[in-house]
Amino acid sequence: MIRTREVSFENAGTTLRGTLHVPARGTGRPGVVLVHGSGPGPRSSLTAHAEAFAREGIVALTYDKRTEGYSATRRDYGLLAADALAAVRLLAAQPETDRKRVGLWGFSEGGWVAPLAASRSDEIAYVVLVGASGLSPARQQGWALETYLRRNGVRGALVDALAEVGIRQLAGAGLFAEAHHDGVSVLRTLRQPVLALWGQHDSVVPPGESLLIFREALADNDRITLRVVPAADHGVCEPGQPEKLAPGYVEFVTSWITGVPATAWPATSAVPPVQAVYSRTVDPLAWWESTGVQCAAVALFFIAFPGSLSRPGELDRVGRWAAVLGSVTVGGWIVYFLRVTVDEKPALGPMFGGRTLPWLALQGTAAATVATTALTAVRARRLWPRLPGAAKARLGLLIAGGLAMVPWGRYWRLLRR
Repeated sequence: MIRTREVSFENAGTTLRGTLHVPARGTGRPGVVLVHGSGPGPRSSLTAHAEAFAREGIVALTYDKRTEGYSATRRDYGLLAADALAAVRLLAAQPETDRKRVGLWGFSEGGWVAPLAASRSDEIAYVVLVGASGLSPARQQGWALETYLRRNGVRGALVDALAEVGIRQLAGAGLFAEAHHDGVSVLRTLRQPVLALWGQHDSVVPPGESLLIFREALADNDRITLRVVPAADHGVCEPGQPEKLAPGYVEFVTSWITGVPATAWPATSAVPPVQAVYSRTVDPLAWWESTGVQCAAVALFFIAFPGSLSRPGELDRVGRWAAVLGSVTVGGWIVYFLRVTVDEKPALGPMFGGRTLPWLALQGTAAATVATTALTAVRARRLWPRLPGAAKARLGLLIAGGLAMVPWGRYWRLLRR
């Protein structure tokens, strides 16, 4: 049996509400604060872990993640770490808790937040990390997206367009919060005992790469344990059963917490699992692929293609087709790119030859746009003398849009296999 009671605490002008999960009897218990992964983070999402820990004699605190100042494009790991420290102080003050044995448990994004909090305070006795990434957030997200695409049978240009070009563009545009957070430097400062676990079948964080990175980053800390949980996913649950924690996980973690520091042993005890996909670097954008250049290209396309359709009588049939196809290509690319990168597990649609049908359609319209614009340019010599000045400008813009489609389409892999 366990008991619960509602609590609240403040940090940076925000009141955060939580739930204490307390063993039925006894005092002087170890305590653990559970730190959320990415997303809105209601405390209920961590109840299963907290209750399991409390049943094994550990006082566990879950709390609602802040929503103010936290979104897909805006977040501050330093602020989230300060929230976690405020939660630690609250838990340490509870009568059932041994204040010298209070630590942090961080899941996924919490794998960046919890170490940052621990590096700032001597009040934290230990750190437990589940599904923590050794990569930067942008590189980890690129890996997760590529893994998802390949597991669903996607091959070729679309994978590169989304998992490499797309992630780099989001990071370069400032639309990827904390994209280049350096978690490795934080890990190197930790002196508390650290337990880090990864599910063998994690498809969100690369478990093999992360384990090796953690091993190197924590080389100067002789009180660490790194472990791979067999037949477990990102949340150390059984694959396909998000509410069922993997066998042995709870017992191992709670025995480790209860026995710290004696239960920590060298990192060489863990063997990194084999990954089908390895992460890609997220290089800074060159000037020619910068956000400004991308926006200028899209602006040119909208002026050139939909703009030409405002005066269809000025174009011959081929020119009208070029304007229609260019409009469909650019509009469709924007919608499809946002749909696939924003959704955690997007519906990809029917597949053909390792490519989705929407992507094949966009590749087809991009190639047709270039072809019909080139033909329009050839035929423009006949139309040119009869056109007024404004019509010549619009036709020139249409041809310019078609020419710009070639490097732009190759960059975004629309004109590649």
